[in-house]
Amino acid sequence: MAYLLDADFIIQALAGRPEARETLHRLAPEGVATAWVTVGEVYEGAFRSSDPQLHLEAFRDFLRPLLILGLDDPIMERFAEIRTLLRRRGQLISDFDIVLGAIALSFDLTVLTYNLRHLGRIPDLKLHQF
Repeated sequence: MAYLLDADFIIQALAGRPEARETLHRLAPEGVATAWVTVGEVYEGAFRSSDPQLHLEAFRDFLRPLLILGLDDPIMERFAEIRTLLRRRGQLISDFDIVLGAIALSFDLTVLTYNLRHLGRIPDLKLHQF
């Protein structure tokens, strides 16, 4: 496993953005995962749409080949460490972004994201930017 998908990347891929689809196809052999917190973020977007069921079905199809990573004590400890650091710096970002960063750091994964502005605040996090 080498890559972890952020919600904004998944949303772009589901919308058919060519660079997201091509990147996903190219990197798939190296291993691509997402996180349960990211799944929740994308589900929320589906329920805000005019046709939630259509969006949910497309998203579930997208998820089928992916490993979905959860949380454990070491990841949550890392989350708390990162959140404290960002709070002290006055650079706090959403908890879901911090959890995603903690998961990526714990598994030594590169995050595929369009959200460099927030995730870029997490020290040592490897990002594949667009």
